[in-house]
Amino acid sequence: MWSICKKELKQFFSNLTGYIAIILFLLVNGLFLFVLQDSNLFDFGYASLDKFFELAPWILVFLVPALTMRTFSDEFRGGTYETLITRPLNRWQIVTGKYVAVLIVMLIAIIPTLVYVFTIQSLSAQGGIDGGGILGSYIGLFLLSSVFAAIGICCSSLSSNAVVSFLLSCFACVVLYFGFNALSRLPVFSGGVDYYTEMLGIDFHYRSISRGVLDTRDLVYFASFVFLFLLITSKNLQRK
Repeated sequence: MWSICKKELKQFFSNLTGYIAIILFLLVNGLFLFVLQDSNLFDFGYASLDKFFELAPWILVFLVPALTMRTFSDEFRGGTYETLITRPLNRWQIVTGKYVAVLIVMLIAIIPTLVYVFTIQSLSAQGGIDGGGILGSYIGLFLLSSVFAAIGICCSSLSSNAVVSFLLSCFACVVLYFGFNALSRLPVFSGGVDYYTEMLGIDFHYRSISRGVLDTRDLVYFASFVFLFLLITSKNLQRK
């Protein structure tokens, strides 16, 4: 597994793909949080990173699929998948190796945003911020990235065309993150059903963890989603 992970990381950073993805993530967040009017933290008036954690999922919906779209698509298109499966690794090790590589890249992208925490801390009039809420939000952000990575790798295993994989992954991430929340607002789901419909969406559990409370149900939800999509990926490879 680790050999696959190292190979993927080397591919990410042997060209501009990995660097551009990380720079864009930090640049877009920086522009919205500190430069653009009506969205920057100075106009918000409170020592809080809520704006960042509300914006980050929108960026990850496109960033993570961009990182994962070539994981298997390029292997199929270049004919290197046949060589890959001759190595002394089973399908699950291949899938998890690629998955862990994407998670490491996402961690590298998220860690520099800790600068925002120290910035808000220094700008706070009272000299304090909600550390528990911010820690929970960062954990939620990593879990969200882990689910999107599993979805992206799964979509990459469906097609040899990286663009098709990217579009499928973006669509799946948007639907699973925002779709159930929007669906729960329909009148037909009123009367208590709306709450359970919203619970099916990733957004509900991401917001729950972002409050600073690590609920076992939320952790099980994210772990189940990751396992499900990695399992589907393994089954897709078996058919290949």
